[in-house]
Amino acid sequence: MAVGEFILAVNGVELRTPDNIYRLLDGTANRQTVLTVSAKPVMEGARQVTVVPVANEQGLRTRAWVEHNRRLVDKLSGASSPTCTCPTPGRVGTRVSTGTTSRSRTRRAPSSTSAFNGGGSAADYIIDVLQRSFDGYFNNVAGDRYPFTSPAAGIWGPKVMIVNEMAGSGGDLMPYMFKLRKIGPLVGTRTWGGLVHTADTPPFVDGGSMIAPRGGFFTREGKWAVENEGTAPDIVVENWPKDVIAGRIRSSSARWRRRCGCSRPTL
Repeated sequence: MAVGEFILAVNGVELRTPDNIYRLLDGTANRQTVLTVSAKPVMEGARQVTVVPVANEQGLRTRAWVEHNRRLVDKLSGASSPTCTCPTPGRVGTRVSTGTTSRSRTRRAPSSTSAFNGGGSAADYIIDVLQRSFDGYFNNVAGDRYPFTSPAAGIWGPKVMIVNEMAGSGGDLMPYMFKLRKIGPLVGTRTWGGLVHTADTPPFVDGGSMIAPRGGFFTREGKWAVENEGTAPDIVVENWPKDVIAGRIRSSSARWRRRCGCSRPTL
């Protein structure tokens, strides 16, 4: 299937205006489903393809958002400033972060994104990788003779982290640690300010659950921090809805990266 093609039928049931395609897709999640598609809105010449609809498209939308941001930063920086995105510090977020981090190792001036980070755990292990430095090189006598670093894994060069008001809990803590350890500047808007940990969340018979805070975060100096105040950016950049809809992410723009000293002018 290609973008712009018409879906004419689902499992042999023809789709016509004003019917809703989601009515025909009801109950098809994780099951093989036959779609009749064509480049034209007519049955003549149409073909059938078998797909397996997902139960929730949030993962697909998150991946599309991550890849869009990566391509945008590549374009603005001449592919010299990669992005490392962590939508959550939990299992899924770590998988996304690991994938985007591995592409960043050989480039300079990476940016990390904690915007829309929903939390889930304390991502100190991600901060440890972002903070890592290297001690030197080993020469390489094979192939293109390109030397490799010691340690071999890491992201070198200046860094910047993008934050916004939709990042909370672990999404508050990650930029807090980034700023506290002086890894680089924060760009965007103040985070949500909901850094607490929870435990013992019993499920209800109706499918709901009870979640209550069990503890807050305080500094080494013994002062409460982050909760109810969030983590403030070093450079305030607001992503206005009209810009986001048009695909322009101001906090990812090269001019803000240039202001942070993370890349040469490329616009």
